[in-house]
Amino acid sequence: MDQTFPKKEHLKRKKLLDKLFSEGQKINSYPLLLFYVPTALPEEQVPIQAGVSVAKRNHKKAVTRNRLKRLMREVYRKNKTQFQTNDKTFAFMFIYTGKEIASYTQLEKAMLKLIAKFNAKTATTDQEAGF
Repeated sequence: MDQTFPKKEHLKRKKLLDKLFSEGQKINSYPLLLFYVPTALPEEQVPIQAGVSVAKRNHKKAVTRNRLKRLMREVYRKNKTQFQTNDKTFAFMFIYTGKEIASYTQLEKAMLKLIAKFNAKTATTDQEAGF
């Protein structure tokens, strides 16, 4: 995978979002929260569809919400090749939970921790399943 984030990798379908929040698992690394669920994706050639969200409750101004979402997308785009999906397809949702405005480096540190936790979790589930 290259370091782009094209439209086909964006999580948009309502059914997938509903499944993600009802059946998905979560990993926390302050100020990011990752919801993920292994699922069949409509786009065959992408292993992950991802979305980002910032709560209006914590950040009242749209300008700050949009900036945080832009930073989160950029951090994901730069580091998405480190996710080990093991030929499975996943739906991801990154949620910003902090009340302050984080910098790029803070978000990148949190993303790298999330990646490490995700890879460890998927590796243990694959071993339990006998892969």
